[in-house]
Amino acid sequence: MINITLPDGAVRQYEAGVTAMDVAKSISEGLARKVLAAKFNGQVTDASRPITTDGTLQLLTWTDTDGKATMWHSSAHLMAEALEALYPGVKFGIGPAIENGFYYDIDLGGRSISDEDLQKISDKMAELAKQNSTYERREVSKADAEKYFTEKNDEYKLELIRDLQDGTISFYTQGNFTDLCRGPHIPSTGFIKAIKLTNIAGAYWRGNEKNKMLTRIYGITFPTQKELDEYLHLLEEAKKRDHRKLGKELELFTFSEKVGLGLPLWLPKGAMLRERLQNFLQKAQIESGYMPVVTPHIGNKNLYVTSGHYEKYGKDSFQPIHTPEEGEEFMLKPMNCPHHCEIYKASPKSYKDLPVRFAEFGTVYRYEQHGELHGLTRVRGFTQDDAHLFCRPDQVKAEFIKVIDLVLYVFNSLNFTDYTAQISLRDQEDRSKYIGSEENWNLAEQAIIESAAEKGLKTVVEYGEAAFYGPKLDFMVKDALGRKWQLGTIQVDYNLPERFELEYVGADNQKHRPVMIHRAPFGSLERFIAVLIEHCAGKFPLWLTPTQVKILPISDKNQAYAEKVAELLKNAEIRAEIDDRNEKIGKKIRETELAKIPYMLVLGEKETAEGKVAVRRQAKGDLGAMDLEQFMALVKEEVVSRKPFE
Repeated sequence: MINITLPDGAVRQYEAGVTAMDVAKSISEGLARKVLAAKFNGQVTDASRPITTDGTLQLLTWTDTDGKATMWHSSAHLMAEALEALYPGVKFGIGPAIENGFYYDIDLGGRSISDEDLQKISDKMAELAKQNSTYERREVSKADAEKYFTEKNDEYKLELIRDLQDGTISFYTQGNFTDLCRGPHIPSTGFIKAIKLTNIAGAYWRGNEKNKMLTRIYGITFPTQKELDEYLHLLEEAKKRDHRKLGKELELFTFSEKVGLGLPLWLPKGAMLRERLQNFLQKAQIESGYMPVVTPHIGNKNLYVTSGHYEKYGKDSFQPIHTPEEGEEFMLKPMNCPHHCEIYKASPKSYKDLPVRFAEFGTVYRYEQHGELHGLTRVRGFTQDDAHLFCRPDQVKAEFIKVIDLVLYVFNSLNFTDYTAQISLRDQEDRSKYIGSEENWNLAEQAIIESAAEKGLKTVVEYGEAAFYGPKLDFMVKDALGRKWQLGTIQVDYNLPERFELEYVGADNQKHRPVMIHRAPFGSLERFIAVLIEHCAGKFPLWLTPTQVKILPISDKNQAYAEKVAELLKNAEIRAEIDDRNEKIGKKIRETELAKIPYMLVLGEKETAEGKVAVRRQAKGDLGAMDLEQFMALVKEEVVSRKPFE
């Protein structure tokens, strides 16, 4: 007999060899019908795999993230079966689950596939799903695996097999399709009730642009048609909010192939938006005791060799810049932290000087591959709202709480109210991959846990997710459409102080290593602005929006008054523009609405004669006539209060 511990702490005894599905049936037949997979001792596995030892068991259904991922991975296999039936001789790369759905990279052997073909593939998948075929696992030897895919003439699977150890290889079969796969999978194809193949893209085999370009087909599945319909509605809303589309419409940023892929060009309105975000955080940082620093866009290669960034980014980054000096090499800056370490070293430090907080909006460069670039969310040059705090071990908790306060201030000011903090700690058993003393790690981990608890954060703890140099706290934010983004991050680092031999003289008159905290509430301005655009659908809060007021004179007779109003608003530090085109007022209003400008001032003969303004508010309509002073007070109050998006 073996002991199975369930999530509620209950312990049940079963005969060795019992499956998770057997356990589910012993609890409830209704539950068993919902089980997609299981998690045994922390590892996701098939619900049909025998369990032979004591352990903890979680039954995974559609409501669990791992349950969804298992179904989507199984759906990738179902799509492969459909493709093989429709396109004989097709070859397969990899087909994983992703955050929302799945994809499979395929080689059609010179044939092409278009968006119009997706429905045909989807229909075939639905036909196969109804057959309710079981996903069957079998262990195979390396020789047998190579023999199978040699006969199938699939060089991609053969390349994957070459990297595997004999005795670790498994196949999964459902219906007429067999694939090389570790698993796990759902019990049968019958769980897949609603299917949507979403788009087609190109992808280099194994992400290497020197390899062949394969066709990548994306899709998503659900257990009910209702859930698919809701998802598709969300997808349509996301398209309307796409930051690339809105960024162009609102004249915020652009890209140029002549400048280079992944290198955004900020247009005047986007630059003003970016500058206001920067000023907003800089002011908060100065009030919190941060000191601004500025570092160059390049650095000697040896700086990044010392920090370890050359080892991490060197091969896949922009290559070193050779100077006329023999053997001298520089690199585009991949990180700001090595530069800040050198600033710390510029003068001796006492324990009384700590903490020291350096902050910089520093632009860094990383060579993302062509296929990975995506608007502002994946670029090759981006500006981090970077800060590095150097403190004593006993100061880590207090500094963590202050950083959390700053992150929450940023989120609340921009109406990001739904977030979870992920506490990433060391592996509970294997300590070999971490640097730093056990004492310092214990202090840092406890400081993070206690800080998050004191601030009342909704948290999840992930063991084994700490960086090798220290534990961290990542903020996962949900936007208006319920999508998750990682924005703020706080990391504890014992690595760089060691590598750069950073020191301070303690109260005992001995030299000690400081603890380094990395902190970036925005993460990067580019990515943060992309998320912000999509979160608010381009309707920025009044304090942030590039143009706060559009002045709409009805005719040329009102032009002089419009210019006077614009000048008075400018003097009151209210950002206004005049639409002096010879167009009908209705068209001007519609276009101002589409441009998502918060306020419109319509000026006709009556307003000009009375010295008033007719006020319209984005999404609220006509607010009536006001004295200009009354309107300016209204705007000022909204700016100061930082009201959320309308």
